[in-house]
Amino acid sequence: MGVLSSLHVLDFSVLLPGPFASLMLADLGAEVVRVEHPNRVDLIRACPPFDGESSAFHAYLNRSKRSLALDLSRPASPEIIRRLVQKYDIVLESFRPGVMDRLGVGYDVLKAANPRVIYCSLTGYGQTGPLRDRAGHDMNFLALAGLMGHSGRRDSGPVPQGCQIADIGGGSYNALVGILAAVIQREQTGEGQHIDISMFDGALAWNTFAAAQLLVCGEAPEYESMPLNGGSVYDYYRTRDGRHLAVAALEPKFWQGFCRAIGRPDLTVRWEVPGPQTDAVKEELRTIIAQRTFDEWRAVFAKEDVCVEPVLTVGEALDHPQTAARGMVVDVPKPDGTAQPQLGCPITFSGTDAEYRHTGARLGEHTEAVLREIGYVDNEVQAFRQEGLFG
Repeated sequence: MGVLSSLHVLDFSVLLPGPFASLMLADLGAEVVRVEHPNRVDLIRACPPFDGESSAFHAYLNRSKRSLALDLSRPASPEIIRRLVQKYDIVLESFRPGVMDRLGVGYDVLKAANPRVIYCSLTGYGQTGPLRDRAGHDMNFLALAGLMGHSGRRDSGPVPQGCQIADIGGGSYNALVGILAAVIQREQTGEGQHIDISMFDGALAWNTFAAAQLLVCGEAPEYESMPLNGGSVYDYYRTRDGRHLAVAALEPKFWQGFCRAIGRPDLTVRWEVPGPQTDAVKEELRTIIAQRTFDEWRAVFAKEDVCVEPVLTVGEALDHPQTAARGMVVDVPKPDGTAQPQLGCPITFSGTDAEYRHTGARLGEHTEAVLREIGYVDNEVQAFRQEGLFG
């Protein structure tokens, strides 16, 4: 059994941030039931590529979760949810503020049904503030949080990121932390609470060095003005064949070892701070790195412990020996008896393994089973079906 096998989660979230948070809970053993609208399919389900009839993204993000198809706009649905939270007393939702209240399943309603309910709302800008009702995506949150105001190049500005930093880093993981913290407090008090997670807040909090620099010293960070945003030798350098190296040799011992490895020990005295001298050193490094191929440099730095690594493709990263040693690619059972390779859970325990029960379920696959588990009998379930609650 997983470390969170005692937890039961009702997940109303869609797209990426909420489902990634509940994926982590499911991997760690929690029982997660997704409540999905039967006629408004989550875009993740419809997003290619497909493995048979199932989206690879859905199969991964919703693995080990059960699917309950329920039209929340139907009059009978709020009562079903109120009964569900007697068992599934952790709720995760990602609608805009007020939507769950209008559907009759907001926090106050569910708290009245079960005071132990932990209710996590995961939204772009949170439940308060002038932007609470505003739409947004990862790039918008990063922009307004100031991260993209100092992450980029002086001559070209920010670039789109290949991963969803605000969605996952600012949203999913904060939701996970908030839920588990509330579980700990509930063990002490017997009561749950409402958790308000804003992806904007989460992204803003990632301005660790930049915000401290501005708030304490009054120095506003700019592109390539800090040691870790391209203002020092800490940067990416292009090889002769168009690949890149990540050079993070900041500390003196690493910088000295790096300079020896590239045959330029004379550069060891010029590494410290952003400025014209550092820019000149970086230009020399660009010239040096461009003289050899990616594989040639990779062979050089495989022998050197100086914080220099090759920039890998996703395929190369998945095939890396470190990935294999950490068990980060796993085989997850599919309904047809075969298995699908997926990314594994990044949290490792000494005594408990993550659980990978099955790939993402078919829409509404577990509707009747879940309802029967909370006391509904066959004729009630069939009546709900006839009323159109399940689509």
